[in-house]
Amino acid sequence: MTSFARNLLALSVLVALSACGLFGDKEKELEPAELIDFQTKVSIKKLWSAKLGDDAEFLRVALRPVGDGNRIYAASFDGNVLAFNPESGKQAWRNKLDIELSSGPGVGGDLVVVVAVDGYVIALSASDGAERWRSYIGGESLATPLVLDEFVVIQTVDNSLRALSIFDGTERWSMEQSTPTLTIRGTTSPVQVGQNIVSGFDNGRLIAVELTSGDIQWESMLSPPTGRSDLDRLADIDGDLAVVGQDVYASGYQGRVAALASESGQILWARELSTYEGVTADWNNIYATLDNGELVALNRRTGAEIWRQNALLRREPTVPVSFRTTVVVGDLDGYLHFFNNVDGEPVARVRAGKHAIVGTPIVVADRLYVQSDDGKVSAWIVQEPRQDKRRAPDTANEEA
Repeated sequence: MTSFARNLLALSVLVALSACGLFGDKEKELEPAELIDFQTKVSIKKLWSAKLGDDAEFLRVALRPVGDGNRIYAASFDGNVLAFNPESGKQAWRNKLDIELSSGPGVGGDLVVVVAVDGYVIALSASDGAERWRSYIGGESLATPLVLDEFVVIQTVDNSLRALSIFDGTERWSMEQSTPTLTIRGTTSPVQVGQNIVSGFDNGRLIAVELTSGDIQWESMLSPPTGRSDLDRLADIDGDLAVVGQDVYASGYQGRVAALASESGQILWARELSTYEGVTADWNNIYATLDNGELVALNRRTGAEIWRQNALLRREPTVPVSFRTTVVVGDLDGYLHFFNNVDGEPVARVRAGKHAIVGTPIVVADRLYVQSDDGKVSAWIVQEPRQDKRRAPDTANEEA
């Protein structure tokens, strides 16, 4: 069965179950939660926004901005790849590829890499956007390409991990995992941990692969499939992985959120929580969005629950991302929601647009970058309150 057929089957089953009322007898119980009123405590300001291309509504592609410290890069479903000045939003270059894109960009080694719906990996110059090479990998990818050293690492929806040469796109190594009969549409984005690449797969396994050789260093069964039906046995590891120091944090659908030792894959702690969005981390906490829309913060070292926020039930929030003293998520109506990272209470809300925000927002330096399904990218900052210089304390006099 093709990946498209599996995804179509999964969608059909879920729609059928919903129609039968197995998820609730009242239609209202299935509707997105209404937005609550609260006192705004953090001022959020839009720096700039730009149109990338046509919208990708309902397609669930993996397009989101990325930064390299000098520029912000973004791509649209209809094949536009752009570079922006991160402060002003001024366009540095644009390449119209005239091909539908499913994931990216990834950036590194003076390359900007995107993946097309029909299985082509395309590398552009980060300096001027000129195409460097194009390589066919034979499968769709919904994961951000990882550009590292002399390699471009791509994970595809058919449970394959491939490393291409950064110089010409030729394949250096590949590895595959078994694919269950039924899967969720999505793919883990590989991450670097030392000299290894770590990624998750639809069979519930997290695997570390040595970058230069492609040799498997360790495997860990994060989400063992359970149950009799294919639906019950869904155990996909999709979405974002997080790495802090020597620890890897991952999550699985109908499974667990867990911390693993990067050198061995040993599970350090695990919590029974179900999410297909993945996790993010800061120095203190792990953040996850559960499959019902609840937001959860866990202690990074112990896995103990710090707080849980249910204000966005069924609003399809993205993974929470740490931003200054807040964590932020986007939702299906284009809102950005900001919560206090200590207790999870709402502190701000702004609207980036009228279309859904599906991709995880990113933070580069002190700015937040968001891409919405209508093909727009925007930049946001926390606006600090102005100090009244007339009331500013005279430090010298106070010390005296």
